[in-house]
Amino acid sequence: MANEAFYNEAIDALANHDKDAAQDVAKRAIAAGVSPQNIMQNGFVVGIRKVGDQFDEGEVYLPELMLAAAAMEAAMAICNAALPEGENETRGVIVIGTVEGDIHDIGKAIVCAYMRANGFEVHDLGRDVPVEAFVDKAEEVNADVIGASALLTATMRKQAEILAELNDRGLRDKYKFVVGGAPCTQEYADSIGADAYAADASDGVRKIEELLGVK
Repeated sequence: MANEAFYNEAIDALANHDKDAAQDVAKRAIAAGVSPQNIMQNGFVVGIRKVGDQFDEGEVYLPELMLAAAAMEAAMAICNAALPEGENETRGVIVIGTVEGDIHDIGKAIVCAYMRANGFEVHDLGRDVPVEAFVDKAEEVNADVIGASALLTATMRKQAEILAELNDRGLRDKYKFVVGGAPCTQEYADSIGADAYAADASDGVRKIEELLGVK
């Protein structure tokens, strides 16, 4: 079976939001001698981006996006396990959480799943996260990006406080800072000095790829 056929199967598995099919083609491709990197980049990454584009265009909805992301994560686990030691490289390290005083978690969980599906190492701090914890974790894991979600207008100020904390510690230039959540806008992100505003999970991946210069 030619590599191209495996790639097309991987794309179709994600287009159909089929976790079992994604795992199956990952296993068969690797057993047939396709490198884990190639089946990921030429198959699954292409597939998840197509689903992301369909989501942006309103052709598929959030449940389908989540199922596709879960299928992608399952396939990634198989491919990563087959990589030679030392070759399991991430596209970037992200620390993300819902800010202090805010207990909304579903949107952030979706963002985390979709980012992991696109090859990023994600450290999810959960919800109601103190300002200092974002910076402490970023330092601990040598993150590239800090993402802060706020679903309440009253908690948006905590996003600005994270930036202030970075400035106070002399770390502002070390990290890209991305904000998201229902009340946030691009204008708001600009006003506090954030590096980007993510409207949804797909947009978040796209913005982070641009910030980090990865494809």
